[in-house]
Amino acid sequence: MVDNYGDIGVCWRLARQLANEFGLSVRLWVDDLRSLSMLCPEADAALDIQRCRGVEVRLWEKAFPEVDPSDLVIETFSCMLPESYMARMGASQVWINLEYLSAEGWVEGCHKLPSPRPPLDRHFFFPGFTRKTGGLILEEGLFAKRDAFLKEGIGGFWRSLQMDVPPDTLKVSLFAYENAALFELFDAWANGFQKILCLVPEGRILPQVMSYFAGEGFSRGNLQVAVLPFFEQEKYDELLWASDINFVRGEDSFVRAQWAGKPFVWQIYPQQDGVHWDKLEAFLNLYCGRLSRPEANALRNFWEVWNGNGHSVVHAWSEFLSARAELERRAMVWADELSENNLALNLLDYFQEVGTMRAFK
Repeated sequence: MVDNYGDIGVCWRLARQLANEFGLSVRLWVDDLRSLSMLCPEADAALDIQRCRGVEVRLWEKAFPEVDPSDLVIETFSCMLPESYMARMGASQVWINLEYLSAEGWVEGCHKLPSPRPPLDRHFFFPGFTRKTGGLILEEGLFAKRDAFLKEGIGGFWRSLQMDVPPDTLKVSLFAYENAALFELFDAWANGFQKILCLVPEGRILPQVMSYFAGEGFSRGNLQVAVLPFFEQEKYDELLWASDINFVRGEDSFVRAQWAGKPFVWQIYPQQDGVHWDKLEAFLNLYCGRLSRPEANALRNFWEVWNGNGHSVVHAWSEFLSARAELERRAMVWADELSENNLALNLLDYFQEVGTMRAFK
């Protein structure tokens, strides 16, 4: 649990897709059922064994139960399989370590590399943004669902939140870690010329948001903030679709913002040794490749400010907002490009590939 709900969010999406789209028998081991229940309300944090949305969910305890290993064993984010489980694995199992998402160039060279753990082989599988990586999690029909929502369902979404949003209001979703740039950004929004509705799902930045308003309500100047309950995954997708600009963090919401096809701002998980800057820069280099120079600079500058480079938030936001039209076009094209590389399909193809190679040894 490095990134709050990010790790379990990725695992839950993948487990559901493998079970519901491909008809596979999927067992998901989870060490924190409370976090899963936030994403899937019908999950019961008190049950060690249960079935949710087509997936068998099991509690991962220190005293790991004796179970027969699956044909395909997916170890997510280097969580390390229990020794008792590995002891029961043999030549019939394909063991894949699903790694963290990165746009860095070295990922392409490491994707699908074996890591011998005699008598077993573990295979690294890297999600990514190019055809030389494992791609991203994308459910069947997601874009059609998104487009139908934007055409017919968006009014119902705002009504479900009991909100009447004027058409000239800029709608911004804000899902973030604690951020030193928040107060300056809020000042820019409050003192700007456009009305802004900032939608804040329950999360780590909420105490900062409340501190900014100091108990005086959630409105200042042209800025109005609405605090939302923690959404299950499908509802969070709708929030991203309904918003004009999405601030996201970590991995899961980062990917979902890209499927939304809207301008977005990524707050990468900060690491003490600063390697997160390399990861941020690698993605920006890919994403900005087909933007004109002014718009690319506007995007890059604001992302860097939001991630803590200390420059003027007000100026960076103004440039970012001015580039919004081209950023909207880029977001839709980018989503379409990424959709051609589906992680679940690639995983299953690789499972077959490894099995075939073994058969000829």
